[in-house]
Amino acid sequence: MGDAFGQSFRITTWGESHGGGVGVVIDGCPAGLPITEEEIQFELDRRRPGQSRITTQRKESDLAVLLSGVFDGVTTGTAISIMVKNKDARSSAYDEMKDLYRPSHADYTYEVKYGLRDWRGGGRASARETIGRVAAGAIAKKILTQHCGMQTLAYVEQIHDIKAKIDRDMMTYEQIESNVVRCPDATAAPLMIERIDEIRKAGDSVGGIIGAVVRNPPLGLGEPVFDKLTADLSKAMMSLPATRGVEFGLGFGSVYMKGSTHNDPFVLKDGKVRTGTNNSGGIQGGISNGEDIFFRVAFKPTATINFEQATITRAGKTIQLRAKGRHDPCVLPRAVPIVEAMTNLVLVDHFLRNQLKNNQRFSP
Repeated sequence: MGDAFGQSFRITTWGESHGGGVGVVIDGCPAGLPITEEEIQFELDRRRPGQSRITTQRKESDLAVLLSGVFDGVTTGTAISIMVKNKDARSSAYDEMKDLYRPSHADYTYEVKYGLRDWRGGGRASARETIGRVAAGAIAKKILTQHCGMQTLAYVEQIHDIKAKIDRDMMTYEQIESNVVRCPDATAAPLMIERIDEIRKAGDSVGGIIGAVVRNPPLGLGEPVFDKLTADLSKAMMSLPATRGVEFGLGFGSVYMKGSTHNDPFVLKDGKVRTGTNNSGGIQGGISNGEDIFFRVAFKPTATINFEQATITRAGKTIQLRAKGRHDPCVLPRAVPIVEAMTNLVLVDHFLRNQLKNNQRFSP
């Protein structure tokens, strides 16, 4: 059950880091949507390994193959299946770790839960699982762009203690993609790259914060109580590897404010109801109010580091481990397209749920 996400637009990811491949099955995509492997590949190329010296050096082309659900370049309304084969898995690097538990990984908890585990690269707990999410997110993005004119942009806002200055209103996709760390601040980006490289050479790792903004979201996305847009976006973000927190609008900063300064007053603008400020981040009562949606996601340092750490073997023996394998010293640059994908998956799911409620037939 934990491999599926969404209701009206539902995805099920499958595969392991060092298995034959990974992929996704998408249910609920409307018929008639033009989509190509190239559009899906574009997003996968943004998250693939080996992009630069500050990412894992595992060499994977991550080529997407559309197996079903698309005919003559358009979706058929049936299940869409997308596969990416694993080409550069080196499972032998994990041989010595099959009988011990790596600190801060899922090794111990998976084994306790299931009685066994795939020790090759973490199996399903590997971030390689997110390939399926990004592939499905490309299709969600196409629906939202074509039907709503919606744009989702994620970006690196902070690495370790280096903070960028971000203008959410003026920031562009080109600015984000202009450097390998995916930070739109031209002053902070080289400092972040230098810090990650420094940490990588020392064998350590760092975390940071990814920001996201959704421009031109339609009114009324989100459901009462348990399926609030904030709740579903939070679940989406916290389902990603290495995430440790999410906040909307002013988030935790709002505790320093009073209601008189935090509340977003309503105003009329061009005959439409708008808010004069957007401290709530475009979502009120769990439902989008038409303003830009924005939130931040905290990522912890990568768990695999080239340092000796104390751990326990399956036999209960205490030993010292110096982990091997190819890993990101900082997950954030490659996590940017994953945050975008999960955001779009939540938004398209709620968009299609609204269409069903209003008895509207989606027309690509």
